[in-house]
Amino acid sequence: MSDNQKNKKFIPKTPQKPNLQLWLIIAAVIVLVGITWFNQRNAVMDITLKKFEDIYLSNDVAKVMVIYNQNLVEVTLKSDALQNRKYKEELESNSPFTTPTGPHYQLKIASVDKFIEYYNDLESRMPEDQRISYESKTQESWTNWFSSFGFLILLFVLFWIMMRRMAGPSGPGGQIFNVGKSKAQLFDAENKVKITFDNVAGLDEAKEEIQEIVEFLKNPSKFTKLGGKIPKGALLVGPPGTGKTLLAKAVAGEAGVPFFTLSGSDFVEMFVGVGAARVRDLFKQAKEKAPCIIFIDEIDAIGRSRGKGQMPGSNDERENTLNSLLVEMDGFGTDTGVIVLAATNRPDVLDSALLRPGRFDRQISIDKPDIVGREAIFKVHLKPIKVADDIDAKKIAAQTPGFAGAEIANVCNEAALIAARRNKSAVDMQDFQDAIDRVIGGLEKKNKIISPEEKKIVAYHEAGHAVAGWFLEHADPLVKVSIVPRGVAALGYAQYLPKEQFLYQTEQLIDEMCMTLGGRAAEEIIFGKISTGALSDLERITKMAYSIVSVYGMNEKIGNVSFYDSKSSEYRMTKPYSEKTSETIDDEVRKLISFAYEKTKVLLTERRDELEVLAKELLEKEILFQSDLEKLIGKRPFGKETTYEAFTKKDQKKKSIPDAEIKDKQNNAEDTKSEDGKPEDPNSPKEQQVEENKG
Repeated sequence: MSDNQKNKKFIPKTPQKPNLQLWLIIAAVIVLVGITWFNQRNAVMDITLKKFEDIYLSNDVAKVMVIYNQNLVEVTLKSDALQNRKYKEELESNSPFTTPTGPHYQLKIASVDKFIEYYNDLESRMPEDQRISYESKTQESWTNWFSSFGFLILLFVLFWIMMRRMAGPSGPGGQIFNVGKSKAQLFDAENKVKITFDNVAGLDEAKEEIQEIVEFLKNPSKFTKLGGKIPKGALLVGPPGTGKTLLAKAVAGEAGVPFFTLSGSDFVEMFVGVGAARVRDLFKQAKEKAPCIIFIDEIDAIGRSRGKGQMPGSNDERENTLNSLLVEMDGFGTDTGVIVLAATNRPDVLDSALLRPGRFDRQISIDKPDIVGREAIFKVHLKPIKVADDIDAKKIAAQTPGFAGAEIANVCNEAALIAARRNKSAVDMQDFQDAIDRVIGGLEKKNKIISPEEKKIVAYHEAGHAVAGWFLEHADPLVKVSIVPRGVAALGYAQYLPKEQFLYQTEQLIDEMCMTLGGRAAEEIIFGKISTGALSDLERITKMAYSIVSVYGMNEKIGNVSFYDSKSSEYRMTKPYSEKTSETIDDEVRKLISFAYEKTKVLLTERRDELEVLAKELLEKEILFQSDLEKLIGKRPFGKETTYEAFTKKDQKKKSIPDAEIKDKQNNAEDTKSEDGKPEDPNSPKEQQVEENKG
């Protein structure tokens, strides 16, 4: 669940190819500009009709050429006239590149016919032996030709380049001519992933199942000799940040076969039929390189249940893509040499046809790590960090209940940044404490102005949570309580260590509600009035109360009925019960919350001394841990040792716990309850419990 920072960039950088088309266009423009400039420099001097008449009558003209298609007259001087100082200086200054053979001047005319009439009249004024007959021709000018056809040619070239770029791999048009081609990235022997299973920690069971697939590809005879077949697919299921994609990277690094990887959104396009075409092209490439592995990340983008969440009368292009994927994975033309890996954090929305054996033979659950798994993950992430001698991965793991691998990596990185900000030579335990607070509660608001009255209310509010949880048998034990303002609105928070369990009784859920209501109850007992700081607490206990009454069937008046339907349509506008039942549910929820609130008030009234001691200590220190609570108000009056206590005391005993005992402790590790009004799923992610006081 962690990747080594040294292997962070596992994709080798390919050298950037020079853009030959761009350089060719620049060179062509330079050549055209150069030719135009050279022609302009070689252009002969323009003269007026009066000057032409003077030159002609001076008997200095050797040749007159009339160019019909350009309305132009070229005049060539005699060699004797070129020696004349008047002409010589004039030509050198205005036409330096003019050759002795001419032409030396040019005359622009409006009409060839009128010029011929004028020239005949002019010629009649000359002696017969000095008369020069004009010559005529048609001449194609390069500049005229380019002005006529160059623009069209330029448009054609630009259109050709645009089409090439749109059809290429980096086209701005989204590969409009290759829109049906697969966008999968291929990793093979030449482009190999450097991440291995050694970079993955805390996922022992998932690694074992995935490694079996890799071993089948490397040594298939071990399984086929007993009649076994390789699984056609495996679905990695788990909450965000638990290491699903990292596990797939490890498979790519160790499988030794071609590995295609892409996201579910890569199949989605604005054009009809593109997704299905990309699926077919992907499996076509895979079959050509079989045996190989295809990894589809976030497969829920195309694998949602057909007909669910679809507006009536609409056409869902995603369904066509899903149908094509189903056929390619297990249809008439399937190839056993292609294994499909997929990852999602929404397995409940996937189509049942996609999840059946034959397509995804295995569903590998990747939950948030327990306290032992977090220790292993911290050890991986602490390797590249220069840490102080007091750093203990066990202690940090015990203070981060419910953290996923990505959050653990973030904690380690934040700790390193905090230490660097403080100009330390190594990262110490205080840096990790601050990093954990940063990840849980957000950035510390050092400049946030809080009045002494507000700070006192927050202290008693958080102390109420802590005392209620401390003296309620079924409540989760406290790990840390803080009144340091963090984030946007949080003025304080309490962090608990959830128990690892899948079944909850009514008494356990009510104790959780009482612990959550401890903040508001403490405010009413101490100050005789309440504040808005219990907003997040009220949201949570309301969801829990509605779950008890209408989902879990734990209310006598409603009975053993659950109104929760996990497969209901997202666009269903009606409730599955009557208005009378709805009123009854609301009444029972209010009664349940009132009962929990009164129970909490009675408890805190009896434990008011402990509440006062804890609140005063919070006002002084701002942050308290479990060990501080034991010193202030004594140990919890329940003899059962928590996983936190057993794990943190393990070093003091200097004994190694046998594997069977570790397994047993994992089964009693931290967990959290469902807070969204839905039944608790045994495979659902376990998250840490954090009570926030918001103003």
